[in-house]
Amino acid sequence: MEKNLYDTSYTDDISNITRFQSKIVSIGNTPVGYPYPIRVQSMTTTNTNEIEATVEQCIRIIEAGGKYVRITAQGIKEAENLKLIKTELVKRGYTTPLVADIHYNPKAALVAAQFIEKVRINPGNFTDSSLKVHYTDAEYKEELVNIRSKLKPLLDVCKEHFTAIRIGVNHGSLSSRILSKYGDTPLGMAMSMMEFLHICQEEQFFNIVCSIKANNTRIMVYATRLLIKFMKEEGMKYPIHLGVTEAGDSKEGRIKSAVGIGALLADGIGDTIRVSLTEEPEFEIPVALVLAHYADQKASDLNKLPTIEEFRKNPFDYYRHPSYEVMGIGGSKLQVAVGNEKIINKLQQCYDFVFSNTAIQNTNTIIPAPLWKQEKDTFPCFSIENISEKTQYSEQCNFFVVALDTLPLLLEKYGLLPKSSVLIFDNKHIHFTGAVRVFYSVLLHNNILNPVILKNAYNIDSVENFQIHAGFDFGSVLLDGLGDGVFVENAHVPALDVLEASFGILQASRCRFSKTEYISCPSCGRTLFDIQDAVKQIKEKTAHLKGVKIGIMGCIVNGPGEMADADYGFVGAGKGTINLYKQKEVVKKNIPQHEAVDALIALIKDYGDWKEPE
Repeated sequence: MEKNLYDTSYTDDISNITRFQSKIVSIGNTPVGYPYPIRVQSMTTTNTNEIEATVEQCIRIIEAGGKYVRITAQGIKEAENLKLIKTELVKRGYTTPLVADIHYNPKAALVAAQFIEKVRINPGNFTDSSLKVHYTDAEYKEELVNIRSKLKPLLDVCKEHFTAIRIGVNHGSLSSRILSKYGDTPLGMAMSMMEFLHICQEEQFFNIVCSIKANNTRIMVYATRLLIKFMKEEGMKYPIHLGVTEAGDSKEGRIKSAVGIGALLADGIGDTIRVSLTEEPEFEIPVALVLAHYADQKASDLNKLPTIEEFRKNPFDYYRHPSYEVMGIGGSKLQVAVGNEKIINKLQQCYDFVFSNTAIQNTNTIIPAPLWKQEKDTFPCFSIENISEKTQYSEQCNFFVVALDTLPLLLEKYGLLPKSSVLIFDNKHIHFTGAVRVFYSVLLHNNILNPVILKNAYNIDSVENFQIHAGFDFGSVLLDGLGDGVFVENAHVPALDVLEASFGILQASRCRFSKTEYISCPSCGRTLFDIQDAVKQIKEKTAHLKGVKIGIMGCIVNGPGEMADADYGFVGAGKGTINLYKQKEVVKKNIPQHEAVDALIALIKDYGDWKEPE
């Protein structure tokens, strides 16, 4: 088989976490960049015109461990209020830097930049509001000149007041100009960022943090990797802010955030983190802290993995590593979930294969080879050390446990394995991502195309921390197209939580959708209805709709764009009112919130996607 060199232009070490050595950017009294610790932050959900409520929420974020607090400033009045909020926080002894969140209003940015430490702007809607579909080369260049003319005044004010800028590209709000040239792609997101960086550098402004965010974890990871590649090619080293937009709430939001953010932290990318949950903002901080600490643990581990020089993978697009199919595992089949117990929960989930010391009827059961008695629907599991010419195999499927230290034995004895072999990679290294990459590099270098189940065991008492760690580990490799199945173990939390984490990780990495997908934003001062209550009600009534995607968004700034691949949308339209979408089209407008959930159910029924709960 032809082998392609792995493109490592976005990371310094594909096997171990070597942090991208970004430049230091001053943000008030809390600089960001290498070698400073990964900073965590959150965003207020209060109305910025409500000074006292916003101050109190800022304090809760700060006391939870947030190093920056972002506040929406949709207009000049809100931007001016940032000065009052800042003054009151300092009066109470809090000097944590504030960040103004700007969309559509360059004038608000000019005001905010005078009072606070950082301004976040979105290239998709800060200056570029044209709705044209096609651009000539001349028209495209003319738009860049127009962007410069509108961006330069902000750069001048920021220079004068030593204010930093975060250039935040969102998948849901790419400009029509970018879409016309690059499409709705990771490349388009990276190029949107590079255009603004070029203007800033030409204007001698360098106090910049970059972020590329999406609700789709694949797009977020691939686009950020492309950005690092492009920056390195041009000698840029700006710090990177990480986040998955509209991740949702509860375990789904934590797992999805861990999958997207963890995949980039595993590549050494990320200087600051915001976990976007549809919950109170201070609840985001502990999740971000766990992610940052877990990345630090992996990076500081002295047991380094060997360097990979050759690897089959395009790291900027999804590519499922090749394997042949055995018993529904591998090939073109969806990734499977393996576990230690068969559990059927309220969403009708159960493992595809169960590992057990005794046979379980009516289930694909994996049995240790010494105990295997050739019962129906059972398959033997061998240690590679015990393989010999006399080994008795199943005609259907045989599992072989392999670790990094037994890889040489696998290569030595591979000729003794039957065609019906599935490998279980049993990880023993703290850096799961790197270990899996090393394992696959050996397989592919030796043209071994057996399907692979990726196994990792955890000893974590906290369900939340377990979800975050497992999402970080398994999500990062699944987004790389590695693994034909997952085997997650943790004897210290309820078995149902392990099951739900397994399927949740597969869904968050967009490998296999087994339940309703919710795309819900954390809300901010632009949200004019109770989004947390709406999410709760919608989940209660629709959680049984397997595979249906529902977007629940606070407002129209990023909402319609970020939920673009959702089947149905529930978007704030005004004070206490909702617009309903079917895919990208508005189908009902200005519905009172107390009627909107039932109206959403009726809409799902109208389009034939409703099923009654069992």
